[in-house]
Amino acid sequence: MNLSSQPRSDASQAALQQPRQVERLIVGQPTSDGAGVKLTRVLTQNLQRRLDPFLMLDAFGSDEAADYIGGFPDHPHRGFETVTYMIAGRMRHRDSAGNEGLLSNGGVQWMTAGRGVIHSELPEQEEGRMEGFQLWLNLAARDKMRPAWYRDIGSQQIPELELPGVRVRVIAGRSHGVEGAMQRETTEPLYLDLHLEPGASFEQPLAAQHNAFVYVYRGQLSIGAPGSTTEVPMQRMAILGNAADSDGVRLQAGQEPTRALLIAGRPLGEPIAQYGPFVMNTQQEIFQAVEDFRNGRLA
Repeated sequence: MNLSSQPRSDASQAALQQPRQVERLIVGQPTSDGAGVKLTRVLTQNLQRRLDPFLMLDAFGSDEAADYIGGFPDHPHRGFETVTYMIAGRMRHRDSAGNEGLLSNGGVQWMTAGRGVIHSELPEQEEGRMEGFQLWLNLAARDKMRPAWYRDIGSQQIPELELPGVRVRVIAGRSHGVEGAMQRETTEPLYLDLHLEPGASFEQPLAAQHNAFVYVYRGQLSIGAPGSTTEVPMQRMAILGNAADSDGVRLQAGQEPTRALLIAGRPLGEPIAQYGPFVMNTQQEIFQAVEDFRNGRLA
């Protein structure tokens, strides 16, 4: 297994020659999960192969306590990683191994479910705004049965960089020479939270074979080469094309402050078998996960 956090070289930060184009725009599906938490499922199951190694992206945000107060009581996971990024609010995490942590404004929890964990995520607030994202990142077949692990990353522990009109929070990967809070060698995830002033632009090199998408959660972006851009409005996900000669992505904010997630990673190219909170490579492995959970052998 090789999930260690190690530096890796960044692509050249010279101006991009062939920025990626938007392949298509995705409108998320309103749904609920846990004990009735209202959210938008942006990356759905039918996009898992196209956006390998990413399995799901949920966006949640509400000022109404009734939309989130039930939280996510005890539930199992096996076979992947969850990355929870809290924009506003407080969420308490507890798991079957006795781990506990508090996720608050600007913080991240990175959990490797591995061979299994049962955990809960419950709000530590009864009013005010709760907003954030949960991303599911697949594990390679050789890593799916590793021991469960997690790390709470406080907001102050997330590296940031300042460019003209742009602030970049580097949650994972590397941008403009700045190493993110997390690194994963196998899937090489890039996870950036971009804050752009009106009219500001940002370029990020991307390996041509990596799958990538952008989710706009404030304002509006133009994506692509000058003269050949696609407008991406708020609450839309832009899947970026994978042309063999592409070398990155270019983003430009519209006439208002804009915030967006830029997420990319190296595809695993392995079979995906999913049953709810279990993601393995074969149906037999799914049957085993369900049996292990029913018989108290998940962890």
